[in-house]
Amino acid sequence: MIDINLKNAILDLLASSAYIPMSPTEMYEYLSKDLPDLAEEDFWRALFYLRDEEFSVAFTKKNKLVLSSALGYYKGIFSASPKGNFGFVITDDGEYFIPPTLTFCAISGDTVVCKKFERSSKYYSKGNEAEVVAVIERGVREIIGTIASFNTLKGNNERLLPDNTRIKYPIKIEKKHLNGAAAGQKVLCEIIYYPKSESDLIKCKVKEILGKSDSKEANYKAVLYENGITTVFPDKVLEEAEIVSKEEITTRGRLDLRDKTIFTIDSSEAKDLDDAISIETTDTGYILGVHIADVSHYVKQDSPLDKEALKRGTSVYFTDKVVPMLPKELSNGICSLNEGEDRYTLSALIHLDKDGNILFCELKKSVINSKIKGIYAELNDILERGEESEFYGKYAHVIEDFKKMYQLYGILKAKSESKGAMELESEETEILLDDDGHPIEIVKRERGETERLIEQFMLCANEAVATYLYNSGLPCVFRVHDEPDMEKINAFSLFARNLGIDVSPLRTKHTIKPSQLSRVLEDAREKGHLAIVSSVLLRSLMKAKYSSLQKPHFGLSTELYCHFTSPIRRYPDLTVHRIINALLNGEINEKTVELYERLANTSALMSSENEVKAIHAERDIDDLYKCIYMNDRIGQTYDAVISSVTAFGFFAKTENLCEGLVPIESLGNGFHFDKDNFTLSRGKTAYRLGQSVKIQVYDVDISARAITFSLIKERGTSSDISSDTDIVTFDGGYERAHSRKDSVKGTGKDERRGKGRSHSGSKGKGHKSRSKGYTNKKTRGRRKR
Repeated sequence: MIDINLKNAILDLLASSAYIPMSPTEMYEYLSKDLPDLAEEDFWRALFYLRDEEFSVAFTKKNKLVLSSALGYYKGIFSASPKGNFGFVITDDGEYFIPPTLTFCAISGDTVVCKKFERSSKYYSKGNEAEVVAVIERGVREIIGTIASFNTLKGNNERLLPDNTRIKYPIKIEKKHLNGAAAGQKVLCEIIYYPKSESDLIKCKVKEILGKSDSKEANYKAVLYENGITTVFPDKVLEEAEIVSKEEITTRGRLDLRDKTIFTIDSSEAKDLDDAISIETTDTGYILGVHIADVSHYVKQDSPLDKEALKRGTSVYFTDKVVPMLPKELSNGICSLNEGEDRYTLSALIHLDKDGNILFCELKKSVINSKIKGIYAELNDILERGEESEFYGKYAHVIEDFKKMYQLYGILKAKSESKGAMELESEETEILLDDDGHPIEIVKRERGETERLIEQFMLCANEAVATYLYNSGLPCVFRVHDEPDMEKINAFSLFARNLGIDVSPLRTKHTIKPSQLSRVLEDAREKGHLAIVSSVLLRSLMKAKYSSLQKPHFGLSTELYCHFTSPIRRYPDLTVHRIINALLNGEINEKTVELYERLANTSALMSSENEVKAIHAERDIDDLYKCIYMNDRIGQTYDAVISSVTAFGFFAKTENLCEGLVPIESLGNGFHFDKDNFTLSRGKTAYRLGQSVKIQVYDVDISARAITFSLIKERGTSSDISSDTDIVTFDGGYERAHSRKDSVKGTGKDERRGKGRSHSGSKGKGHKSRSKGYTNKKTRGRRKR
């Protein structure tokens, strides 16, 4: 066991500006002055650990001790290029380029040590080149791919074609390790031998047969494996969930709000209802009640339920199913605020003035009984048609409160806009399936006023709770969003200007403000380009994450923000509830504050990682269904918008939001990629972001979840682009874009080769009606804020 204090003492000494390289003996004698009980054996154990395990300490040629970085050695994670022949190592010191043949047989995801090249090296260019000199820990232990059989002089030879194109080494499976698998099947394999040279190969054995390589079932399983999504709960977790869900609900020690007009509003498909709302008017303004399922009452810290929830971090919403963070006995049962049933809640009673400013917030342990399960679509119909709506009678007993809520929503929305909070247009889609689970239509999910109302109320509650905890000096899991990188904003500005958007608000040498970006988005909305502009801007911003340290949320333009409103499906919310309950139960003291600080930090780190996995999995499953959908429509033509431009072609997104690659080789010879202007050009012809094109579905690779489009070229002209595209000419050094569309719809997300996106709304051949015989099994529709 290494003494942490001793390890830190060695590193602090080595990092000191006054440090002069010492031999190990000299360092031991020096440290012994401050650590009189230091045993020489412990010193050497710590030293070798730092050298051989952490690679943070190195010996010079004269046997002097220095930090490894002083000799150009850095520890990091190796990331291979999409083709696998070169890569990068991401270290605390930055990112280093690893040339081909100098990867030391590292595979993407491995923990490695790299050595920075000296200026005299032939590889030295910008100073960020290095070679991998050691692989410390393998990051890839399993591989998913398709078995292929090759004829050799020695007979048939089985190889694995990996789904992960970043693995460059051939993968061999000996016959004794096939375990019944055959060519054409997608399998999960365990690596049993790693390459030792550039000409070597990987050997593995089949662990599980997933199915036929192009089948939905096999690829669905592959996505779950790749993203670490577990669908089955351990028996002990299920047993605990069943026991706690049978607990009788009482009002003991809680505020009884069962007679109040409190109700939920959600999508018709939602079964995990974790938030309900209420409203009262006062002489000074409003009391907004946001009542959240008290999940922490049932999920005790460090219990099997809690450990499993922390491991999962979040519920994952797929096209046809939900993988919940908690077993259904809790998520759909005792914790769900179902209509007409008593439920334990944590209530945030937020007092606001008539301008929507938060005066103060009360937090109460409570019991509620939801008066109705409000449905977005039905309440949107009431807002549009009033008493003529067919749903008006259903909501008669809550309609007056709903009208007050809508009034407050208008105030909060105006306040949010006045402080510059950004509202990006979402591109969530709804994939409609037939009774066999086959996709038959893909449409864009629309957000109505009621969805925005709930979003504003949840934003208000999250800000109020974060402020409450911060002002109380208590730990919290904050939701933070860093300021964007100005280089990326400048690139976005160029893109938006090419679409004719007014980007004058972005002309600044200083840091950008959300209000400046909001003005650009508003101009994009007026000119019909909001979707594509929102998407590109989203890629230009930093990603929001969880942190135990308070930092502002740039996109929302607020100093204090957390997630409090969804503890059924997000672990950070559950952590925040735990801290609040400890406060309300009188359990906060110096010792418990330290415990909750550690809990907040662990929750933030693990939840940020799990959130990324969940997002990737959701997108991958959407891509899978979109590929299956477009595979039925090969040869059909669609209007599309260029969503991203790369050196190997451009991605185009159809009106139904299916995205595919138009390879550069399909455009003809001579095209040049301009990364600064997001264009592929040849002479006077150019393809750029936001440009309208007409495409044909050329090929679909379901296993790779990739769609390939071909460009429909204009007839009767030498132009390389269709009559519907924007033609860009270069005259005398000036660029002029002539738009032939009144509005451009759609946005882009993924610039990875082979990662086509999918979505579609045109009613071409083979399109079926939504009205009869088809079920919408989409279960996501959850609020992301």
